[in-house]
Amino acid sequence: MTRSMGKITLARRIVQVVMLGLFCLPPLLAGWGLAGLYAGGDGEVATPAEGVFFGSLSSSAAAGIPLLDPLAALEVLASGYGLAAVGLAGAALVVVAYGLVRGRAFCGWVCPVNLIGEGVDALRRRLGIAVPERVLDRHVKIAVAAAVVAVSALVGFPVFETVSPIGAVNKGLAFSGFAGAGTLAAIVIAELFVSRRVWCRSLCPLGGLFQVLGRAGQMNVHINHDACVHCGRCEEACLADPVILAPALSGDDVIVRAGDCMACGACVDTCPARALSFSLGRLPARAQTRREERDPVAES
Repeated sequence: MTRSMGKITLARRIVQVVMLGLFCLPPLLAGWGLAGLYAGGDGEVATPAEGVFFGSLSSSAAAGIPLLDPLAALEVLASGYGLAAVGLAGAALVVVAYGLVRGRAFCGWVCPVNLIGEGVDALRRRLGIAVPERVLDRHVKIAVAAAVVAVSALVGFPVFETVSPIGAVNKGLAFSGFAGAGTLAAIVIAELFVSRRVWCRSLCPLGGLFQVLGRAGQMNVHINHDACVHCGRCEEACLADPVILAPALSGDDVIVRAGDCMACGACVDTCPARALSFSLGRLPARAQTRREERDPVAES
């Protein structure tokens, strides 16, 4: 079955592609080629790092402002290398920005591995390959994130950064850094033949860290219970894990509260009754509202 692309998904796809291109611009503007190749002559040229923006999704700088992947920062600190105040500030800035919006909005709107995962989803449907919806609990990736930090402390270097599939795409295109290519290939194979979105849903340590931050996010999927027809299309479309929609669909909540929500908008786009939309703020759960209506007098 061919699926039409909704407005939010189209906007998200544009952002994903723009983000990939953004990291490729510095070497191109400096006269270099992609994948770390230099295509110029013998004359002196600027290095890519001299531009307004430079770096990768692990570590970058925009207009002199450092931006650091918070998991990478934790790995560096745990491994004993130490981190300058400017690095800590860069990691804190990323935490605050994604924490206020939705922690896993990074996964849905920026991460190139999710973009590839969506492509694998489409390929699997075209090939008619059936796989389980899930083989591991979505909370496993939180434990994986903790293990990554612990192992980094034991071995004395940031372990995930050496095998990160995010780096295989991001750093590979710009700098020819394909250290995580093997991990990325394994993810594609697992997505095709083992389980849907198994890496992003259950194993990615960065996703686990952002899942924890996601509980404080102010951008939430809101449900209009009167409009919902319980067709199940939102659960089918969910990129994170359909189980996170259960409290809202059952009537116990008015928003998708789980930190795992990527704010990707796939469920909003696919809803035929327009019962789902984005809203700002952590609204009280519907069950809590009902209790307050029954007992409006608060204890002093």
